[in-house]
This record gives sequence, C-alpha cells and structure tokens, in this order.
Amino acid sequence: MPSQSDTALMLELEPEAARLYDRHDKVAQEWFPHDYIPYRLGRDFDKEPWTPDQPRLTGVAQTAFEIGLLTEDNLPSYHRLIHGMFGAGDGAWMSWVGRWTAEEGRHAIVLRDYLTVTRNIDPIMLERGRMTQLQQGYDSKAPGLLRGLAYVAFQELATRIAHRNTGRYSDDPVADKIMVRIAADENLHMVFYRDILGAAIKLDPSAAVQAIVAEVLAFEMPGAGIPGFLRKAATIAKAGIYDIRVHRDEVLLPIIQHWRIFELTGLDAAGEAARATLAKHLETLEVAAKRFEEKLALSTAPRLVRAG
Repeated sequence: MPSQSDTALMLELEPEAARLYDRHDKVAQEWFPHDYIPYRLGRDFDKEPWTPDQPRLTGVAQTAFEIGLLTEDNLPSYHRLIHGMFGAGDGAWMSWVGRWTAEEGRHAIVLRDYLTVTRNIDPIMLERGRMTQLQQGYDSKAPGLLRGLAYVAFQELATRIAHRNTGRYSDDPVADKIMVRIAADENLHMVFYRDILGAAIKLDPSAAVQAIVAEVLAFEMPGAGIPGFLRKAATIAKAGIYDIRVHRDEVLLPIIQHWRIFELTGLDAAGEAARATLAKHLETLEVAAKRFEEKLALSTAPRLVRAG
C-alpha cells in the first residue's frame, strides 16, 4: 500500500490523473489481435511437429521476439505492482490501472499467436519459458510513487523502442506491422506516466528529481529475470535493436529533456546533488556507448588475409 505521503500526493494529482486518462481514452485506438495473424499459414503440430528448419526469422530476431514475449507474459506481476503502487479503491488511478492492464494483455496474445502460427520459434520452448516467467514473477522493492512513476515512464519507452526495432530487424512485414501496433500502445502508456510525473515535478521538484535520478541509476528492464538474459541482451545489442546508445539517446534523454530536469529552479541541496549525479551518469553512458560502438566496429570489420 502507498505511504501516507504518497497517498496525499496521489490525492493532489487525482484531477490530473483523470484528465490524462480521459485524454488517453480519446486517442487510443481499438484493435484486435486476430486481425494481425496470418492464420492461413497454420498447421497442426500433432501432425507436423516443429523443427528448427521451419522459422523464417533469423536467430537474432528469434531471440528478440522471445525476450519481448516473455517480458509481456509477466503482466500479472506488473499489474500487482502498479495496483499496489497506486493503492486500492476507485477513482482515476484505479481506472488507469484497469485500462493499462487490459491494453497490455493484447501484446502477449498477438505475439504468441504470430510466433506459433508462423512457426518462427519453438512453441515448446516458449511455453516452458512462460511457465518459468510467471512462476518466478517480477518484483520490485516498493519504490514509492515518484520512483515508480519514473520507472514505468522509462520502461514503457524502452519497450516501445525495443519492439519497434525488433519488427524492423525481422525483415517480415507481418511481424513489423504487429510491432508497430504494440509500439503505439506502449507510447501512449509512456505519455500517461511521463505527464503525470511531470505534474508531480511541479508540486515537489526536489523530491521528484531525486526519485528520477535514483531510478535512472538503478534502471533494469523487467525481462532481466529471463534465463540467459544477459547473453541474449548482448546479442540484441550487437544487432542494434537495443544497446547503450539506444538506452541513453532514445529512452533517457527524450524524457529527461521533456521534464526539463536541467532547467528546473528552486531545487534544494539534495535535488541539486541528484541533478549533478544525473549529468555525470549521462556522460558515463556516452563513454560506454562510444566504447561499445568502437568494439563492435572492430569485430565486424573485414580482416586482411596475409599472403603466405
């Protein structure tokens, strides 16, 4: 349950949450997973079992889709955490939790149907992965409202970009169309969280900046618990689907700049210290991104063959 201070903040932000919910309701488009699946390609698995030669997707694209789907599969855990962060009861906050959960639920449906019908990934591996993911769940030490909002704002944008880049990389028009559709949902979700935290920044900029910086430093994608995640994430990074450069330039910077973190005035000493830490962290990420790009360029450069 939210702390007393978080409860008071949510009450103060309730009108803004209601406004943002209404805005979302007006712009969100209804869509149906079955409209995106080429069911004509389907065959019975009991008559024709899956074999490794059937997928049309490359190994990297398969890995990206696997990570994306298993991440989406953990929706029950995410719902529990967000419901707990916003508290129980009625009102705009709970209306948003229900709407967000219902929209997110379509993502795993359409991804699994696509991968199963097209036989682009071993369905037994996917089901075992789903069982593992849901049994271990996803948890986070009650971060408080401000840190929680910061996390979901960054995470929704990160997921949007990862899904969108996965669709492009797949070289499959069907997969790309699906990822465009999912990414549109993720973007609207990000906008809600970004803007409600933007309203909180106006109420208490120092506390908000400290929470945002703490979350930036500790940020971790919810798929991190997937077996072999680090190895698979490295493969995805090398393909340019989601790497340090993408994380810094396309996820962190756009939201930080939208909040005008480096232009805020009236911060207390703790807020100023947090902002300085953020600037240093962004510089560190820039150095790491350049180093990664240099290593990648060397590893992919053609090698000279000596005449012997």
